[in-house]
Amino acid sequence: MTNLQESLRREFLRTNRSGAYSSSTLVDCNTRKYHGLLVVPVPELDDENHVLLSSLDCTVIQHGAEFNLGLHKYQGNTFSPNGHKYIREFDATKVPTTTYRVGGVVLKKEVIFQHYEDRILIRYTLVEAHSATTLRFRPFLAFRSVRQFTHENATASREYSQVENGIKTCMYAGYPDLYMQFSKKNEFIFQPDWYRGIEYPKEQERGYASNEDLYVPGYFEMPIKKGESIIFSGSTSPIKPSAMKKLFDEEVADRVPRDNFYHCLVTAAHQFHKREKNDDRYLLAGYPWFKVRARDTFIALPGLTLAIGEVDYFEFVMKTAEKALREFMEEKPLSAKIYEIEQPDVPLWAVWAIQQYVKEVGVEAGFKKYGKLVKDIVKYIEKGGHPNLRLDENGLLYSNGRDKAVTWMNSTANGRPVVPRSGYIVEFNALWYNALKFCASMATDQKDEKAVKHLEELAAKVKASFVETFVNEYGYLLDYVDGNMMDWSVRPNMIFAVALDYSPLSQQQMKSVVDICTRELLTPKGLRSLSPKSGGYNPVYVGPQTQRDYAYHQGTAWPWLGGFYMEACLKLYKRSRLSFIERQLVGYEDEMDYHAIGTISELFDGNPPFHGRGAMSFAMNVAEILRTLKLMDKYSYQK
Repeated sequence: MTNLQESLRREFLRTNRSGAYSSSTLVDCNTRKYHGLLVVPVPELDDENHVLLSSLDCTVIQHGAEFNLGLHKYQGNTFSPNGHKYIREFDATKVPTTTYRVGGVVLKKEVIFQHYEDRILIRYTLVEAHSATTLRFRPFLAFRSVRQFTHENATASREYSQVENGIKTCMYAGYPDLYMQFSKKNEFIFQPDWYRGIEYPKEQERGYASNEDLYVPGYFEMPIKKGESIIFSGSTSPIKPSAMKKLFDEEVADRVPRDNFYHCLVTAAHQFHKREKNDDRYLLAGYPWFKVRARDTFIALPGLTLAIGEVDYFEFVMKTAEKALREFMEEKPLSAKIYEIEQPDVPLWAVWAIQQYVKEVGVEAGFKKYGKLVKDIVKYIEKGGHPNLRLDENGLLYSNGRDKAVTWMNSTANGRPVVPRSGYIVEFNALWYNALKFCASMATDQKDEKAVKHLEELAAKVKASFVETFVNEYGYLLDYVDGNMMDWSVRPNMIFAVALDYSPLSQQQMKSVVDICTRELLTPKGLRSLSPKSGGYNPVYVGPQTQRDYAYHQGTAWPWLGGFYMEACLKLYKRSRLSFIERQLVGYEDEMDYHAIGTISELFDGNPPFHGRGAMSFAMNVAEILRTLKLMDKYSYQK
């Protein structure tokens, strides 16, 4: 903890399951513009999150001597006030807990984010002290979007009002009030000042501006006795100080302990939950900058819900997502806040997600709940309802992705896709075949012979065309085919044609695809997005935005793709591959105490040592690791 080279790399994330979050490094030194103690959506302004309270510095005072436990990075590689030197222990098992020792003083700090409320709670407990001790708290305010910076200005309001055991203040019009209150009576000293030139090294690394000034309205001061606990609440709404202790204890009791790999992943899964005031439920694609995206929702949904026994949350999210899908298919204005619903593979992934649900709850219950939606999606695609999905005579789906990215490989540079996948796209058509066969199995169950005949005939046509179009003489699948243009790059998108329940490939063809993925794409952190043998291999995701855009899908490794790879292995080789897959999963256990504690980064370098990069927590990655663990259990019990 006292070695900043190590501790500044490690981040922590707390969320309230309604879109707000709290995040910093383990030593509470913010290194990203996205970091903050209280970061909340302000829908009245825009659809971004906003940093209200950046940090709260605590100072221990004894015999007139002050020991500031805070830490900020300023320009010129200067760190101040170096509070990390007093850290003796950090524990994240149940609640992130930091223990400080200052001479004879031992102070424990526990931080928790209240579920479904924009409220951060911090409990300070004086474990040990030999003489009178005072605590001073200095709040650093930002009141800005996570995508911007704040600088000293004359517009910021210095006004504040006293509330019970604290103050409320608001720097700019349009923002909610920030309530800063304590469980104990205290004195607030109004001493307004700007702390200038605070620097965020993660933004520097990413080639962005990285400096800002933060406003400090003054400080709170109060005595604390040995054994006493004081709770701080930072929120957009007031709280009765007398209610803080009970609330803190209830929130702690509601937490899953991070005492093993699986529990870390379950906690991470819950962090993606987002419940709106109208009770719509969503899954965020990741933290700190991702919003709710349609494709990510359907890919992540089974792993984040069904794999951990939370069937009800699957249904909650699917209810909102189905509303969005139907609005799109019926060309109505969207009422659900889901981005990228227009992407051509989104309805196909929706069918796949429902397929996983049916396997979990049983055919009858599954078809009863979502059978009509599956049939409507297949009919919609078949009749050419989607503006960018054309069903050709050969049964394959054609999508135009030359000018605008239409697949999950969606990075752009200079307004154009870096990987312009267009035409017959391999995973689109693997998903299409799977959807047709799944729909046919549904029709069989319902004894709808006419529908079965039609769907099976179309599926047979897709199967023949798929093999003819994508299988090449080297034993792997072309990534996309557009007229005379064939992409021979070895990419991971072919793994879906093996992993999905219904595959258009023969057993031998499936084995060949898995073998090539194993040889050229497999890393301890999932599948590479491009083989090192293919042109343009760029495995390290660093540097300014443009440089990163060109590397994003050109060799970086993605754990969620690894999930489908491991499913393909189990499907082909059953229990004989269990120990191999266990070894693969060990590669993710290290991540639980590296990068963002207890979760999985967005992507990893494609070359050793496979550093985590991008967003600190990514839903599809967490989901597919959880789903793989569930699949392993299933195959372990099979004879």
